[in-house]
Amino acid sequence: MAAEIVNPRSESKTGDTEHEGSAEPLDSFDPAFALHRGGKMAVQATVPVRDKDDLSLAYTPGVAKVCSAIAEQPELVHDYTWKSSVVAVVTDGTAVLGLGDIGPEASLPVMEGKAILFKQFGGVDAVPIALACTDVDEIVETVVRLAPSFGGVNLEDISAPRCFEVERRLQERLDIPVFHDDQHGTAVVTLAALRNAARLSGRALGELRAVISGAGAAGVAIAKMLVEAGIGDVAVADRKGVVSADRDDLTQVKQELAGFTNKAGITGSLEAALEGADVFIGVSGGTVAESAVATMAKGAFVFAMANPNPEVHPEVAHKYAAVVATGRSDFPNQINNVLAFPGIFAGALQVRASRITEGMKLAAAEALAAVVGDDLAADYVIPSPFDERVAPAVTAAVAAAARAEGVARR
Repeated sequence: MAAEIVNPRSESKTGDTEHEGSAEPLDSFDPAFALHRGGKMAVQATVPVRDKDDLSLAYTPGVAKVCSAIAEQPELVHDYTWKSSVVAVVTDGTAVLGLGDIGPEASLPVMEGKAILFKQFGGVDAVPIALACTDVDEIVETVVRLAPSFGGVNLEDISAPRCFEVERRLQERLDIPVFHDDQHGTAVVTLAALRNAARLSGRALGELRAVISGAGAAGVAIAKMLVEAGIGDVAVADRKGVVSADRDDLTQVKQELAGFTNKAGITGSLEAALEGADVFIGVSGGTVAESAVATMAKGAFVFAMANPNPEVHPEVAHKYAAVVATGRSDFPNQINNVLAFPGIFAGALQVRASRITEGMKLAAAEALAAVVGDDLAADYVIPSPFDERVAPAVTAAVAAAARAEGVARR
């Protein structure tokens, strides 16, 4: 019903794709296809065009006055266009969900989904942009050329390690927020949940030793944020074991990672690192043996966030852990990026921030954790995305942090 109301094109049968071996359209087999028919979003006018007077104001000749004013005072673009309320959701289709490198066209349903989440949860308009290029230079130059139309850029589903370089270079070139959600959104929500898990157990972050499985975009960003937040120690493991300074096979990103993590000097496998650890954070998609989980410290926290199959199944994790979180909506404590990115961008756009700082991300995590309040429990260390308090809390915290850090322009 919702798809029929929201998407008037859903009744159209133009371009039906038939299910293999059947004359029936795909819509007949899976409601997901019915919901996606014609796309999940559309452009809607915010002013009426009912007659020639409306037309002369919305378009020529009235629009010329506004264009001339912006040409003389470029900052007026924020007041008289949609620039300060719209985000570009940019991908090259190389790391889409758990599907991998499926290309720009196949990534569009995800980017549309991201855009409607921006609107639903943060009141922020967003435009999906799928690029037919994967070269870092080409991506950066393309986004720089598109940037005058947008108040912010959300990078999405770009594979590591290129994603780090793309984000860094865009941040250097542009004076609007550039945010790779796969990195920082995941890190913000993870930190918020970990703060509350620590509070529930009566411990401070500085008393905890964490182990992260996965040294890609999310794993690196989580490690950075945990260190910024004051974690006692954190070690990150990739497919070859713990990222440590003694390894000679590290990329530049992992060399930098080794420089600020693993103070204990742990070497060897992920399983070895887990012995006595207080926290496991999984963003790898691998599987961790129950025997390794059993060696963690008493009262440990297990955040197994791979989808659809967590690195440690909750039934196993609950045997040994005091708090269990996953990336799935059918278990308690879902680590879901939608808790972070709509409010982060809403706050940044509200004050016309030139960038999103570490302080703004930390403020977002603290605000998100605070929403739980006195209802804190082992199965409630992070709020639901549908909790109406979430986006306003994150928005206000990010806007305040932007002002405090001197990156706000109003």
